[in-house]
Amino acid sequence: AEMASALGRSDEASHWRTVGAQLPDLDTDADGALTIAPGFPYAASHRHFSHAVKKLKDNGPAWWCGYSYSWFACLAARAFDGDAAAQALRTFAECFCLPNTFHANGDQTASGKSNFTYRPFTLEGNFAFAAGVQEMLLQSHTGVVHVFPAIPAGWTDVAFRNLRAQGAFLVSATKSGGRLTQVQVRPEQGGTLRLALPAGSKVKEISGATATDTADADILTLQTEKGKTVTLTFE
Repeated sequence: AEMASALGRSDEASHWRTVGAQLPDLDTDADGALTIAPGFPYAASHRHFSHAVKKLKDNGPAWWCGYSYSWFACLAARAFDGDAAAQALRTFAECFCLPNTFHANGDQTASGKSNFTYRPFTLEGNFAFAAGVQEMLLQSHTGVVHVFPAIPAGWTDVAFRNLRAQGAFLVSATKSGGRLTQVQVRPEQGGTLRLALPAGSKVKEISGATATDTADADILTLQTEKGKTVTLTFE
């Protein structure tokens, strides 16, 4: 409905709003955690997930598949837990992938990471692995761009180039010696960029954009121009 409205297709937008109104609410348990289905709370280990990271940890990975570890990494990254995200991705790569890198669902190392030991190949585990890495490096789903939001403490030297953030921004960033040193943003459409400043970082210089006042000292608001690269260096 939102996309149809943006394209000026009011009849289609009305159709999808009508369809959306027929969908039931998401089912949750007494703690507010998503259930697997109505009447089936996440009360035991299961390869399919709730969004509640604590419940996943409490019930353990006995009946997880490989893709469950990739999914968990994405959830942990959204919770800004870089160490948990990295560990889940490492377990996926070491225990649930064949030598050709295909995801094989079951624990191929018999190391207790899952009760499943079978070998069906599924694609979503590898795709979710890639998504998990990107969630660790860049997030923008709240309308604020976060660079390195979920990096383990041991990752002191990290860089990425041209990951896409919401708002048609291509973002590159470098972390050296444990601190953020540079962020570059190429706005494909221009407009307002809201960039979260990691704790302890201090902007040294901004080129290519104008900073505006913001009520939140931890968020830098920049007015960008289409195609004009913005470069921020940090002390």
